[in-house]
Amino acid sequence: MKRNLLSIIILALLVVNIVLTAIMMVSVSSASKKTAELAENILTIVDLEINGVPASEQGTAVSMENTAVYNISEEMTIPLKSGEDGVAHYAVGNVSLSMDTTHEDYKKYGDAETMATREGLIKDIVFGVIGKYTKEEMQANSNAVKQEILTEIQNLFDSEFIYGISYNFLYS
Repeated sequence: MKRNLLSIIILALLVVNIVLTAIMMVSVSSASKKTAELAENILTIVDLEINGVPASEQGTAVSMENTAVYNISEEMTIPLKSGEDGVAHYAVGNVSLSMDTTHEDYKKYGDAETMATREGLIKDIVFGVIGKYTKEEMQANSNAVKQEILTEIQNLFDSEFIYGISYNFLYS
């Protein structure tokens, strides 16, 4: 009889434990859903960058099949703005432009010959934008600098067929 009574008490404690665990899981999962929704709303409002891409531009990527790349022919040496150390610093490297071959302005501006005739204007934009920054700012704000250069190049062509810029600079 004692074993049966002990078994019934253990069974009752197990049922109570399962009920309390279920209540706890429901309360925790609803709180985590609310937290995830709050974080998503904040990202949407502030338009934060996720993986280097602004939230407003996510989903607008051009496929590799429809991408043409134009490489600026010469390596560029750009003097940077003097920093706190007072030493002259330089950025040395190459710049490439990514173009959307399906865009209507690509046919007008995108071929290598047309881009080569406008290479001086593109270099001038790159020199002007990068020259405004110190070495530390360039290293810390690479994505912002790329976006600024891209915006100015798009303004130059009055088109968005150039959708990306990449560069590889070493700083001295």
